Amino acid sequence: MQIKAFAQYNNPANRYDKAYEQYLDATCPLQKDSIKHFVYFSRDRELIHNHPLLDNKRLVGAQIMYSWRQLEPKKGTYNFSIIYEDYAYLTSHGKKLFIQLQDVSFSATYKAVPDYLLTEEYDDGCIALNEEDGWAAKRWNRKVQNRWIQLLHALGKEFNGKIEGINFQETAAGTNNTKDSSFSPERYVKCIKENMKALKQAFPNSVTMQYANFMPGEWLPWDDKGYLRAIYQYGNEIGVGLGGPDLMVQRKGQLNHLIAMMHEYEYKVPLGIAIQDGNYIGKTGADKDYNEHKDKGLNQQENIVPLLHAFAKDFLNVNYMFWVNQEPYFRENVIPCMNN
Repeated sequence: MQIKAFAQYNNPANRYDKAYEQYLDATCPLQKDSIKHFVYFSRDRELIHNHPLLDNKRLVGAQIMYSWRQLEPKKGTYNFSIIYEDYAYLTSHGKKLFIQLQDVSFSATYKAVPDYLLTEEYDDGCIALNEEDGWAAKRWNRKVQNRWIQLLHALGKEFNGKIEGINFQETAAGTNNTKDSSFSPERYVKCIKENMKALKQAFPNSVTMQYANFMPGEWLPWDDKGYLRAIYQYGNEIGVGLGGPDLMVQRKGQLNHLIAMMHEYEYKVPLGIAIQDGNYIGKTGADKDYNEHKDKGLNQQENIVPLLHAFAKDFLNVNYMFWVNQEPYFRENVIPCMNN
């Protein structure tokens, strides 16, 4: 993975603070590009029906999240009927399906893993995220990981080469060894790599992608243990695409982690960036002051879709963009910019 040349800064943490400013004059319609644009529906899969993406030539298809719980209701018993249904519907309209596999939820009331994992045999299978605002599969647990890899192989047998691509959720784990003594950052890096390799083996003929945004045990640029960089290097070596959620062009956390990783190196694999809930107004779902119901869209907010697109295209050189189907922003901001 070759590093690009970039200017030296007195404070590396601030090196990209103003990078977005060169794209402030971007306008709609969006500039012509080679990016494949998908609409991200999370688990609201029913919303693809009669959606504006079906009539928009620039939107390639839908990215839909399917939880492990949905796909393996009982141990070793798989049910992919909802994927088949969505795949058939999109294909009938000339659109592609991009799968996002869910093993982490950001809801205190929903666990994305099957019930059989929530047992002593699998050390309860998942762990609460920070402040109990969701649940993450114990990816570092060998038994849990083995079941996950079995799911990948089963999915690959059915959908390899049919779907556009498949991605894992973000690497941010929301945990540490004080919460779970079986966890270590080093083991976590290793298991993420192992899962990436298994995904590539299961889907050699579809795009594979790991969302890699933050890694437990380090904080860039000052506390750099090489964990996040190792994930990007490994993906580039084995042919697994890379990227992440939350295109935040003014926030240091994202700027110094996934944005730095994507910008500073040259890749042979596809890069993808997701515009997710809140991003249309410069927020994320994790922000405590964010309330999607209080914001009214274009009438009260500046349309930053052209800025996000220009930044992703020229600063990050992405191959895929995943635009969340969040209203009213999607219809008021994204669709007009895609109609050229």
